[in-house]
Amino acid sequence: MMFTLISQTSLRRSLGRALLTFVLWHGAGSFAHASRVKDLSLVEGGRDNQLVGYGIVVGLAGDGDSSSASTLRSIANILQRYGLTVSATDIKAKNVAAVMLTTEIGAFLKPGAKIDVNVASMGDAKSLQGAVLLQTPLLGADGRVYAVAQGPVAIGGFSGGAGGAGGSTVQKNHPTVGSISSGAIVEREIPAVFVRDNTVRLLLHNPDFTSASRMADAINAQWPAVATPVDAATVSVLLPPNYRGRDVAFIADLGQIESTADTLARIVINERTGTIVATSTVRLSQVAIAHGSLTITVTNQQGVSQPNAFNNSGQTATTQSTQTAVNEGKGGFSVLNEPPTIERLAAALNALGVSTREMMAIFQTLKRSGALQAELVIN
Repeated sequence: MMFTLISQTSLRRSLGRALLTFVLWHGAGSFAHASRVKDLSLVEGGRDNQLVGYGIVVGLAGDGDSSSASTLRSIANILQRYGLTVSATDIKAKNVAAVMLTTEIGAFLKPGAKIDVNVASMGDAKSLQGAVLLQTPLLGADGRVYAVAQGPVAIGGFSGGAGGAGGSTVQKNHPTVGSISSGAIVEREIPAVFVRDNTVRLLLHNPDFTSASRMADAINAQWPAVATPVDAATVSVLLPPNYRGRDVAFIADLGQIESTADTLARIVINERTGTIVATSTVRLSQVAIAHGSLTITVTNQQGVSQPNAFNNSGQTATTQSTQTAVNEGKGGFSVLNEPPTIERLAAALNALGVSTREMMAIFQTLKRSGALQAELVIN
């Protein structure tokens, strides 16, 4: 069983109480959903590969790189391909920008297939709006060209305004990052071998000894004595005799078998966004939690001191008035006598009315005290 604990609060502690919401998924007659083997694992040999390239975009209407030496040399090199010899010092680059291209090429893609490309500015270009990428080779880790990219860049945002002293700008999203849908054509297939000696190896997305053992048992229930868990991340499967020479058909049927993955007891906290995610396997030792709050408010008001109308020697002056107030809330003390689960802890925290930041501190204190039987991850 997996559930998500999401907590949101305002930036000020005095505004509202933290929300603790649990979403539960129940399987029919069981506490966890069974997932397909193809969703829990990857067939060894069928991995994606990363490609990268350096290119030039044009048509930026004055928003391109400033006089960057590398950009100017790149433009000069491109012009030389077309028989034009131009010195880099004679080139202006306001409509041109140097960019880096990244993408992933999946296994089994044949030459002529198209893939999406991400484009990001390398220099000080203000925006890639209206940019058109010139033909750019995309290289793999081995330095070989596997695809070629070209086309108009879609940035999904904009940047406008004069800027500078006295000016103002309006920006939406990131105008220096964009993409080209189906912008790269595969030129070379990446060799992929997924069956060796009539054996298929499944690589679990989330390595776990229990998950690997359960997956092997589920496969053996369909084809007896063909699956062996090698380690926490690998399950080796021998092709049944009636599937010999029908590798694709076997992997297709293998991927449809359902298995239940085990879930580690883990709480993940993202302090930047105020998000807390916990698994249902989290357990607590019997524990008591006390909570109190202290709020200090400092206000500063400015006043005007106006001299008497009959006193010509006086001058109008401003005065400062500072007020400080201290408000200490009553501490709450909650004892978890019932079976200590994450659901019970959530109810206790809701009763105490703690904020997101206070929840994070409570979880860390529980971990240090040894009462939290789970892994605590803080991003």
